Amino acid sequence: MKKVSVIIPVYQVESYIADTVLSVLEQTYQNFELLLVDDGSPDRSVEVCKQFTDPRIKMIHQINRGLAGARNTGIRHAQGDYLALLDGDDLWLPNKLEKHIDHLEKFPNVGVSFSRSEFIDEAGTSLGTYTKPKLQQIEPSDLLIDNPIGNGSAAILRRETMAAIAFKGNLNGSEETFYFDEGFRQAEDLDCWLRVAIQTEWQIAGIPDALTLYRVNSGGLSANLLNQLDFLEKVIEKTRTYAPELMDQWEKPARAYSLRYLARSAVRMKSGSTATNLMHRALSNYWQMILEQPRRTLMTLGAAYVLKLLPQCFYEQVEELMVKRTKTN
Repeated sequence: MKKVSVIIPVYQVESYIADTVLSVLEQTYQNFELLLVDDGSPDRSVEVCKQFTDPRIKMIHQINRGLAGARNTGIRHAQGDYLALLDGDDLWLPNKLEKHIDHLEKFPNVGVSFSRSEFIDEAGTSLGTYTKPKLQQIEPSDLLIDNPIGNGSAAILRRETMAAIAFKGNLNGSEETFYFDEGFRQAEDLDCWLRVAIQTEWQIAGIPDALTLYRVNSGGLSANLLNQLDFLEKVIEKTRTYAPELMDQWEKPARAYSLRYLARSAVRMKSGSTATNLMHRALSNYWQMILEQPRRTLMTLGAAYVLKLLPQCFYEQVEELMVKRTKTN
């Protein structure tokens, strides 16, 4: 039975980290090590982690280097055949690892296996919405347009896949091996998956089960969305340096669909003004998205305007009706 290294960055997640760790310990696939990377967390997150005594848990401490830096540290310490990424406020269903290991064992050309995700709120309650991504034959353009992996807690990786995109650098006084680009404080996942898809032979593929519970945090909504936009532009610029023809074709659609994704996030967080602004920017970049994905585009635009113009209680009634009808994100 192959070993899995589960890597959880720990930074300001004291309200959630206990449940996150438990969701790993309760996995049906039990041959794993759990690497908790304390990224210089200023709150009580580390104290919460120390309450667990399972011998498979290892705590690693470092000065703050961001999510990408914490993941890199975890990968450097990992002893497993597979690498599993889980953010400190998200959760896994109990059969998450089992299903992904089975997927990777059956398909030796797949280097990144991901699942669908269910959205939960800050209290851990289901929002009734799910990702419904493309699962097979994923191309770089799919990652740019509508990243099917969706979030950093959905993917299980082969160690060899990350080795194939590793690079050397010196950020802290000595040479280290990097996997995620620590120049990105957001969108580091997208940059990583693009490098896998463009620079290696490994395939990216998904399984249809919603095995990841992705927590929607409303804190700092506007600033957070603006930061995501800034880092998206940096990903576009970086990708252009090694795949210029790809970006010539897909830059505008990528920007537009990312703006729509952020608009949907704003809708989930009940910010109608932000959502409508983002949708206007999306359509001004690439209006053809109405023709390519009319349902999702018009539903997002309509939800943004309903949320902006009508009382929230009315919007919630409409939202509940739509959730019952679609049960998809």
